[in-house]
Amino acid sequence: MQTIKNALIALIVTVFFGSEVIAQQKSVVTFRPQAEKPAISKYIYSHFAEHLGRCIYGGFYVGENSPIPNTAGIRNDIIAALKKMKIPALRWPGGCFADTYHWKDGIGPKAQRPSMVNRWWGGVTEDNRFGTHDFLNMCEVLETEPYLAGNIGSGTVQELADWVQYVHSDTKNPMSDLRKKNGRDKPCSVRYWGVGNEAWGCGGNMTPEYYANEFKKYATFMSEWTSKGKIQRIASGANSADYNWTETLMKLIPVNMLEGVALHHYAVIEWNKKGSDDRFNEDTYFKSMQAALKMEELVTRHSAIMDKYDPQKKVALVVDEWGGWYDVADGTNPGFLYQQNTMRDAMIAGVTLNIFNNHADRVRMAALAQTVNVLQAVILTDKEKMILTPTYHVLEMYKVHQDATLLPLTIKTSDYTVGTERLPAVSISASVDTQKSVHITLTNIDSKQVNEVEIPLDGFTYKKVTGRILTSGNLQDKNTFDDPNKIKPSVFTGTKLQGGKLLVTLPPISVVVLNLD
Repeated sequence: MQTIKNALIALIVTVFFGSEVIAQQKSVVTFRPQAEKPAISKYIYSHFAEHLGRCIYGGFYVGENSPIPNTAGIRNDIIAALKKMKIPALRWPGGCFADTYHWKDGIGPKAQRPSMVNRWWGGVTEDNRFGTHDFLNMCEVLETEPYLAGNIGSGTVQELADWVQYVHSDTKNPMSDLRKKNGRDKPCSVRYWGVGNEAWGCGGNMTPEYYANEFKKYATFMSEWTSKGKIQRIASGANSADYNWTETLMKLIPVNMLEGVALHHYAVIEWNKKGSDDRFNEDTYFKSMQAALKMEELVTRHSAIMDKYDPQKKVALVVDEWGGWYDVADGTNPGFLYQQNTMRDAMIAGVTLNIFNNHADRVRMAALAQTVNVLQAVILTDKEKMILTPTYHVLEMYKVHQDATLLPLTIKTSDYTVGTERLPAVSISASVDTQKSVHITLTNIDSKQVNEVEIPLDGFTYKKVTGRILTSGNLQDKNTFDDPNKIKPSVFTGTKLQGGKLLVTLPPISVVVLNLD
């Protein structure tokens, strides 16, 4: 009987996903008892908006006089989409751009603001129409918290200290007077501050020892306090597997001066040969997933180093740049980093967010790169048109984990194999929210095989399971301006409660979110 059942499943999946689909695989989940169950910080689901290509100008910001419906120059359709996704924080103005940006150039009457050349991204000239007030006002409309990246590459200690005082201070002083003169009477609570960006590269090509001393100098003068508590100073952290960078920072910077250490990692196959954004074969896809799953090792090893110097885990690991990075879309400016977003990107998002969730004791903030029209964007625009990418849908589905309590687990999964190489096929994380609902997110990266996941429900009394699924027939499938809804979530019915277990049948290349009530 079981053989007949498996044959029928294989036949059904073949009809929907093509003739190359082969037999069903099986994975088994085990929940781990753990006295301390950390909360999955909502800030893991933050985003990144840099002055790069069409992210700000022509993306978020179209100007007050644009025929595209907007609020103070910000597109209303983008506002609605991001509010639905519940983005908790937004990082700005960079990236590499941050260490060339002088914030005073972006305040005051727009017509009087000086222009600047964006030396990192395309050499375009910007007129600073979008500055501090525009960003802070946009964050209020989006109901998200601002995360400001300070300039320590070409800036000064005084410049960054003044910026902190400008946005925070409610006492009478030159910076608060300047803010009021520019139309904002009340201070804005900006808790998150990056002290430089990629100091090992575009932020100054510093050694970790030199940067640690620079950090301490800048952090000393970033002394504003808010009614919500002190600001969170986030150090420019390691490039992927540079463990010496993290070790040096944790050794040289006192924990009481440091609230976060960043980490940047992109799912790149080769930096000098990244490959097409939407024309790739399965071998390339496999290598992309290999690069994405490297995040597990990176988070584990960087966290272990931080544990040596900060056993109480006061300092957060902040993965404030992550995502897929490919060659730019055909016919676009190489300096604008515009790329399409396929089911491959949905798989990268699904497995990466599961990794972050499962390391919630140390990973307490992250930011996908980037929000609009750049790299692994959640939104793409073309004049008045706007589309939501597969990555958008994954983050919107996963929002159920925000501030929920992690349910630690392990999974014995089958392998996704290409040639002689293999990767774990299924990724999973789980949480329980304040209403006692359990949320389970699963990603099957296997491009051909169905995977049945067995989840024990010992100790749980849940009788109702609902879910949503994001999937498509081909890895290269994407949403386009001509077909904006080709890939979108739908109701998932591939679950069965049986003998105290939840059985979940995952189609190939699928992301599933389950809710147990």
